[in-house]
Amino acid sequence: MKLLFALLFIVLLVVTITRWRTLRRRRAEFIAAYPYQQLLDRRLAARRPELSAAQRVLVFDGLRQYFQICGEAKKRFVAMPSQVVDDAWHEFILFTRHYQEFCQRGLGRFLHHTPAEAMRTPTAAQDGIKRAWRLACRQDEIDPKTPQKLPLLFALDAMLAVHGGFVYRLDCLAAAAAGKSTYCAGHIDCGGGCSGGGGCGSDASAGDSGGCGGGGCGGGGD
Repeated sequence: MKLLFALLFIVLLVVTITRWRTLRRRRAEFIAAYPYQQLLDRRLAARRPELSAAQRVLVFDGLRQYFQICGEAKKRFVAMPSQVVDDAWHEFILFTRHYQEFCQRGLGRFLHHTPAEAMRTPTAAQDGIKRAWRLACRQDEIDPKTPQKLPLLFALDAMLAVHGGFVYRLDCLAAAAAGKSTYCAGHIDCGGGCSGGGGCGSDASAGDSGGCGGGGCGGGGD
């Protein structure tokens, strides 16, 4: 009898894991295939008229990547490291029915947009940007501890010369010298153990040059 129960338990466990993996794969495929450009291009063009059609495609690639890493993070908070992708996210939210359906089918929950001042703890933004960095690096096959380039989400604002954007540099000394709104990406995942200035082991806040911030909002939680 005990053997029978053990076998039944194993079968149920295998079925549950298989269903969970299938659901996760389907959600990821839905996020990857969603027609962001078709729905949002006109509104983003109006909001950011300086961007060309090709540049807006890159923004939608960044939005896709952000939703993908939010899916990987489950309900943990993920900061938004790009101002222009955040603009596209804002426009998406205004399509309330589309956005609600997207969240349910792609994430299995509603992804709230949380501004920095509404975060639960003072360290939430720092934790969120570290999580965004690790997951974005994984998406772009970059070693988060010794990056040789920036993942798309962290590179877009500088790449597109976005006014008011978040600019990240791998060279932390150059980031510190560049001043406000330029952030050190080279030390985001070092845990305070890297050499040089402006790393995550410092007391720099999200608004200080060379710090680990740069994400003014993000998504996560219920």
